[in-house]
Amino acid sequence: MNNNIVPGFDDEKDDSLKIRLQKIDDIDGCLVMYLSGYIDTYNSNYFQKRVAKAIEAGFIRLIFHCGSLNYVSSTGIGSFTAFLKAVKPRGGDLVLLEIQPKVYEVFQLLGFSQFFNIKENLEEAVQFFSQKKEAGHEGPFPKIFKCPICGKKLKATKAGRFRCSECKTILVIDNAGQVFLG
Repeated sequence: MNNNIVPGFDDEKDDSLKIRLQKIDDIDGCLVMYLSGYIDTYNSNYFQKRVAKAIEAGFIRLIFHCGSLNYVSSTGIGSFTAFLKAVKPRGGDLVLLEIQPKVYEVFQLLGFSQFFNIKENLEEAVQFFSQKKEAGHEGPFPKIFKCPICGKKLKATKAGRFRCSECKTILVIDNAGQVFLG
């Protein structure tokens, strides 16, 4: 574990959320963040700033090890969504590992569990990124997905904004095929 791999990463510390870094050498720009503590409204800004430093340092394949993360508020989940939006256009992605059941429940309740790559262990996460690299870019469209609000199956032929035909929620799909609430 070495937090010096991201310049200035430890400039700020917060005891409510500790983050340790580990670089994955086999995969370009791949970083594991071991999170312990919790993420709520009060410390999510601090969390976002630190992860933003990692992204600015060129780490676009992020693995969040959540085994010691015992609480995430909806604001905290918003942070993970922001990271996805930051790394996707650069060809990156993120994986969440070992999510505790009560934390996973929040992701599910907010309809976000399907947006994130959730893996059991570090090996699976690393494998996910190495397979992604080999797969190249076939493009995500047409994309079949479920509306995060009502669960209706929808199909998008290209990136852009549109409404769910069932519940009328405005959805946005980016060029990488990620679905966000509009």
